[in-house]
Amino acid sequence: MSERTARIARTTKETDIELSVDLDGTGTTDINTGIGFFDHMLTAFGRHGLFDLSVRAKGDLEVDGHHTVEDVGIVAGQAFASALGDKRGIRRYGSIALPMDEALILAAIDISGRGQLFWEADIPAAVMVGSFDATLAKEFFIAFAANAGVTLHIRELAGENTHHVIEGMFKAVARAMRQAVEADPRMGDALPTTKGAL
Repeated sequence: MSERTARIARTTKETDIELSVDLDGTGTTDINTGIGFFDHMLTAFGRHGLFDLSVRAKGDLEVDGHHTVEDVGIVAGQAFASALGDKRGIRRYGSIALPMDEALILAAIDISGRGQLFWEADIPAAVMVGSFDATLAKEFFIAFAANAGVTLHIRELAGENTHHVIEGMFKAVARAMRQAVEADPRMGDALPTTKGAL
């Protein structure tokens, strides 16, 4: 399997983002979005997925964090899609039920080419985790799934602490994605589909 890396830059009137990813890394991260808790989540995502991940984002934080979080999701999804290339030889599917203290999060991924998020979680509106609006977790995963071309299911099976629930989500999605992008030695360079394309 050839090198699976990507570097994406995206500039709008609201954000300026540079992001690079290596799907076959060691979990080395270098993250700076201007939102401390979001940086912590992206660091956990890289570490638990064993993705080398670098993110530099400047956004209109004087408005709020929405544009920054959503646009990082867009660029991260684009980078994963680019790094995956034609998707030959991958496992395609990944899933995990991940505990984070009292929180229990189910994440399941299909690298299907059909980008969509299915979400069941009780994240109350107007809750802040540091300077991070907790409702933006869903916005990140919507943008990521749509632009990565993955079907992503996230379920909060248990949880009380919003920090734990969101952190569990980022770790669970990273672990599921790690499984899905792995090379399957039995596949060789075949596509994991009967349709002939993903």
